[in-house]
Amino acid sequence: MTLRLLAVLSFAGLLAACSSTEPPTPAPAATATKTAPIKLPEGPGPLQPYQRELSGQLLGVPAGAEVEMALLVIDDRNRPQKLLSSTKLVGNNKSLPFQLRFNPEAFPVGARVELRGRASQSGQLILHLPSVLIASPETQSLGQLQFVTAP
Repeated sequence: MTLRLLAVLSFAGLLAACSSTEPPTPAPAATATKTAPIKLPEGPGPLQPYQRELSGQLLGVPAGAEVEMALLVIDDRNRPQKLLSSTKLVGNNKSLPFQLRFNPEAFPVGARVELRGRASQSGQLILHLPSVLIASPETQSLGQLQFVTAP
């Protein structure tokens, strides 16, 4: 018998041994104990010592709309120059709470920093948030912020 024929027969035998006509049976559960469902945290967790946070409520966002909030450094021509932080949310047709965390060390001294937001639905811009000036790199509650129709 040649080496090639022996290898082919060995391979065929291996395939036959590995195949099975019966589906595997699931292993029985050890003990059926009732456990409470695991609840994931809803927010970003506790504020770290090196972080600051802007928070508030967004008004006028329809259900299913994708909301993007951004903390931006703005130049003299009203153009964004640097992104300090951003977050994405989904509208619920109610008051939508937001938390936007940032590193205060990245906050430029003497530069204009603004919170901006936009809402889109099916890829179409539908609403925007009028710019909110952020004067200092401190944790702040901005209260209720109203979205308006995009131009």
